[in-house]
Amino acid sequence: MVAAQPVPPASRIEAEVQRARGLAKLGRFAEALSIAQALLGEVPENRDVLYLVAVSQRYLGRIADALRTLARFEAVHPDYGRLYQEFGHCYRAVGEADAAIKAYEQAVARNHTLSASWSALRDLYAARGRRVDTDNAAAHVATLAKLPAEVVHATNLFLEGELYAAEQLVRRFLQTHGDHIEAMRLLAQIGVKLEILDDAEFLLESVLVFAPDYRAARYEYASVLVQRHKYLQAIEETNKLLQLEPRNPAYRTLYGNACGGLGRHEDALQVYRELLVDSPQAADLHLSIGHALKTLGRQREAIESYRQAAAVRPSYGDAYWSLANLKTYRFTEEELASVRSREATPATSLVDRYHLCFALGKALEDRGEYAESFRYYERGNAFKKSESRYKAELIERNTRLQKQVCTREFFAARRGFGCQRPDPIFIVGLPRAGSTLIEQILASHSQVEGTMELADIPRLVYQLQGREPDEARPRYPAVLAELNEEQVRALGERYLEDTRMFRAGKPFFIDKMPNNFRHIGLIHLILPNAKVIDARREPMACCFSNFKQLFASGQEFTYSFEDIGRYYRTYVELMGHWEGVLPGKVLRVQHENVVEDLEGNVRRILEFCGLEFEPACLEFYKTERSVRTASSEQVRQPIYKEGIDQWRNFEPWLGPLKEALGTQFDA
Repeated sequence: MVAAQPVPPASRIEAEVQRARGLAKLGRFAEALSIAQALLGEVPENRDVLYLVAVSQRYLGRIADALRTLARFEAVHPDYGRLYQEFGHCYRAVGEADAAIKAYEQAVARNHTLSASWSALRDLYAARGRRVDTDNAAAHVATLAKLPAEVVHATNLFLEGELYAAEQLVRRFLQTHGDHIEAMRLLAQIGVKLEILDDAEFLLESVLVFAPDYRAARYEYASVLVQRHKYLQAIEETNKLLQLEPRNPAYRTLYGNACGGLGRHEDALQVYRELLVDSPQAADLHLSIGHALKTLGRQREAIESYRQAAAVRPSYGDAYWSLANLKTYRFTEEELASVRSREATPATSLVDRYHLCFALGKALEDRGEYAESFRYYERGNAFKKSESRYKAELIERNTRLQKQVCTREFFAARRGFGCQRPDPIFIVGLPRAGSTLIEQILASHSQVEGTMELADIPRLVYQLQGREPDEARPRYPAVLAELNEEQVRALGERYLEDTRMFRAGKPFFIDKMPNNFRHIGLIHLILPNAKVIDARREPMACCFSNFKQLFASGQEFTYSFEDIGRYYRTYVELMGHWEGVLPGKVLRVQHENVVEDLEGNVRRILEFCGLEFEPACLEFYKTERSVRTASSEQVRQPIYKEGIDQWRNFEPWLGPLKEALGTQFDA
């Protein structure tokens, strides 16, 4: 292994960058260039340094050098808008108008606040008689000129990836301009990027109160509703947009996504395929079609759609990961070589890169090349972890608070509270612990509805917590002690009403959101007759399986061994507490036992749920239903035992995970 090179202190580098910027503003470009070029020796991929070098070279008339710098710049920062603006300035300086137009268009596609690019496009379009494009560019220049400078600057920071600086600036602005529509919308966009979706939803609702005809804000609002699993409401909002623009592809795509969220996958497929007629090169559409087909169990068609997505966009990491995530797909030599090449290309985006890494990890694992497979899993997790905001301390503190609040005495004092309906069966635990198998077994019963990982309990927690939770003094779970009998019953009834959209009339239904183990106290309080099943798996097998899995969203604890180990220990601690204060409430189902004795465990699960034995539950793989999780293809096959100890193939590299699990390693 090559020894890591010492990294220059960020504060000194930033100070030198600021000094070079100051010189450039004074027109002293030779001095600015000298400083920036010296910095390149220490931080050769630094975005700000490369930008300063290119700008200084252009102002010094060294256009050829500037273009070479920009080509180097593009290889490592292909999504930076100002890079393409600088390309445009250089091409325009040497009279290459067509190349300049293309570069400026790329610039504003990435950062629509670049007024200099819009102004240049206005003039270049006008010179070619492109009246519509000229008017469009002029309108953007006028819009930017009307906006407060703080909002334009904050938007620019946001589009350049400086999320926290953008958030601070726009929040300061809103303190004195509380009803500024664009500022609220921008703060919502930042919230979406940071996955603070409840705030984003509230802000966009507020924007629409002030500006009900603002289509872009309504579209973003409907998108947030989809992300928050509020699918019926999202369809309602999307229909408002479609009434105005029935052929708008973005609105139609969003409508399809909402249909898929509701389980109306055939409707979603129809929408996506209609859109594909007009946009056959749309990789995202091919991917969405693949996801719908996978969920419906149509694997061969799903594979073809995923391959098509990769064909039209060869660096599309999600397409390759979707193939790998089928768990049954095997990459060809040609595909494997393509994935390796794309992952190694510096211009590949971070999101594509970690998708490609996880795909390579799975492909190489299937070939028995475990050392290289682990390197890619480790690399993919490191990339994903770099953009995560996960804090293990918050989960651990919530566990302590749950134990303090939800005691035997707490529940004894509230006996008889809640909605008494027995409909829900909650399956909780960690992901990759066998919950999908349990769900498929239960959903094969004539009295049980299989749904999905429902977001309704977490949504109730958000409501109880409040819109702006104080991390130092959170309201939840202490707020549970403040609820009276009527309020508690109303929460249970609201849960049942909100989940009705996923049901088709059977007496019982499954909610398999794994993270609900943290809220069993709330669940018992509002739904005392609901059943809870703890899906558990051998710790190393479960935790390493999570490390190998790239989740579409959430489960941020899975991207480092330390976080996984801490989370698992917290989970075991809290489940022990629930078993102590609510004896008999939770049935623990060990995955390895189910594999070893299927019928015995099926009968045990059905008895716990108060259900008569039905032979169909033993032939769960024959049940035709939508399955969305990573195990969707595996639960459509009979149980096989070979996968139980797969983690041992990687044991030479799993010492840190064993250490993180501590005493749970041998549990």
